[in-house]
Amino acid sequence: MSLERKDEHDHKGWMKEKDLTPVESTFLTTLIWLDKRLRIVDYLELMETLYYRVNLQMPKSHTEQYNLDNKFWYWYPLYTLGLFSTLSYVVAAISGALLGFYYSPATTGDPSTAYNSIEFIMTELQFGFMLRSIHRWSAQVMVAAVFLHMLRVYFTGAYKEPRELNWLLGIILISLTMVFGYTGYLLPWDQLAYWAGQIGVEMALSIPLIGEWAAQLLFGGFSLSQATLQRMYIIHVFLLPFVVTTLIAIHIGIVWVQGIAEPH
Repeated sequence: MSLERKDEHDHKGWMKEKDLTPVESTFLTTLIWLDKRLRIVDYLELMETLYYRVNLQMPKSHTEQYNLDNKFWYWYPLYTLGLFSTLSYVVAAISGALLGFYYSPATTGDPSTAYNSIEFIMTELQFGFMLRSIHRWSAQVMVAAVFLHMLRVYFTGAYKEPRELNWLLGIILISLTMVFGYTGYLLPWDQLAYWAGQIGVEMALSIPLIGEWAAQLLFGGFSLSQATLQRMYIIHVFLLPFVVTTLIAIHIGIVWVQGIAEPH
């Protein structure tokens, strides 16, 4: 009696019944061997399902379904705003990561460390001025693109059933984009950053009931200090990128599953 585990699908017997070339036989033998160890076929089936899912999510447009002779053509350029904002985010993320090699928040009790590092990037680092400009402009383009994208979704009625969840997710994303911009605005720790931070503290303190708690949590106190810059740096570099990237992936995934909502 053999102790070798029986092949439930009898792959060898099945291969013997087929008229296979040596190349086909070698390929199938290798695939079966890998599948028993790494579940290759399961992943191939998943890829096949994804392939058909992509094709199923490409229905005829409204203009094709109702023979409207492409009367809504002027809306189509606005459908690139979502992609445009995503690309801006990618450029900002890459340029920001490169800036992170040279930027330093205050770690010695003197917040001017941050300003000095920005000054070094802008005046002494080779291509530093260009790198920071790319980061700043890509962030500004992202804010504008996200805002226009939300307007396009609203005026084309793309927020309606069954896309309510993605609309709410978009509201969260545009809010986090504003937080991204604000925290990044404070990192140079110049005059503009200082007074923007002071306005933020006053706004936090004006929140009913939890104002003082919010100011302590976000700004490290009721006045600007090294703790403020430290918190803005952590939020901008360590917290928001992971949250926003995850939400963007979910947002795009829902669009992919539901398809594009054309103007009605």
